[in-house]
Amino acid sequence: MEDHHSSTSLQARLAGMAGIEAGAALRSLVAAGLDRLPFPGQGATLARWRALAAVGFHDLGLAKLYEGHTDALAILHEAGAGLGGPDALWGTWCAEPPDARLLLQSTPDGGVLLSGRKAWCSGAQTLSHAVVSCWNEHGEAVLAALDLRQDGVRVTGEGWHAVGMRASSSVDVEFDRAAAIPLGAPGFYVARPGFWHGGAGVAACWFGGATRLAGALRARLAGQADPHRLAQLGDVTVALGASAARMREAAAAIDRAPMDNAMLAALSVRLCVEASATATLAAAGRALGAGPLCKDPAIASLFADLPVFMRQSHAERDLEAVGRLVAAAAEAPWTL
Repeated sequence: MEDHHSSTSLQARLAGMAGIEAGAALRSLVAAGLDRLPFPGQGATLARWRALAAVGFHDLGLAKLYEGHTDALAILHEAGAGLGGPDALWGTWCAEPPDARLLLQSTPDGGVLLSGRKAWCSGAQTLSHAVVSCWNEHGEAVLAALDLRQDGVRVTGEGWHAVGMRASSSVDVEFDRAAAIPLGAPGFYVARPGFWHGGAGVAACWFGGATRLAGALRARLAGQADPHRLAQLGDVTVALGASAARMREAAAAIDRAPMDNAMLAALSVRLCVEASATATLAAAGRALGAGPLCKDPAIASLFADLPVFMRQSHAERDLEAVGRLVAAAAEAPWTL
């Protein structure tokens, strides 16, 4: 995927999809080949994140599905598995709550079957395929891919009650001896270099949503001289500028050393974007007031969706992980 040409094509397609339901919008992007992003660590990681941010800017519900689809394609690439065909709509369902786990069992004929319940299955009503985390008979964490259009898969309407990110339709799915294909060896999902690359990519979606809100604030203040609102725009500008710089730096580092462990870079990106997006929500809310929150559907959706989407962050747990990595490092990461 060429950076400038494809980025322009993606933005043009998104501009013409206002009001289209998230599943239908994903199908349109896939049909146009606009899901074929550069894989992380192959020299164009920033172009990949820019595409995710552009979709997040357009609609966070769609961004959730688009990010899961493109992450699945990257996982399949790393696993060397050519599955699904060019029109397949993929999800990446790897949340592991203790009360919703899948068992992957081998069959006498060499196949594998999935059974159990999976939570947080975004886009389940729309997608044709999914990459799922599961557990084998030995209690090992494994990864599998499957076609969702088989009798052993039942999409429920359960597990999602939030107003925010409603368009992602992240419901529970039940599996009853559904045929699947293993991906990699046990532990492959988290051990592969792309695990942390993908984790940073999620933050690009959050960043896109935050920049749309920042743009709305900037447009509202054009020609005004209100010092308080201008200060709030300044607050947003500094916060998002820091996140953009962090993302550029991390993308370049990943491209320089794609096989290195990118945990610190990815967590730093996620936490920086979460902080800047949270600051943007706070400052924009104070500056814009109740009018846009109540009367502008796009702004109202951002204020509902972005906080929910960002709860994919593990907050203080991720901050602790960063602290441990930095405490054990030979050099401080903030050295100029």
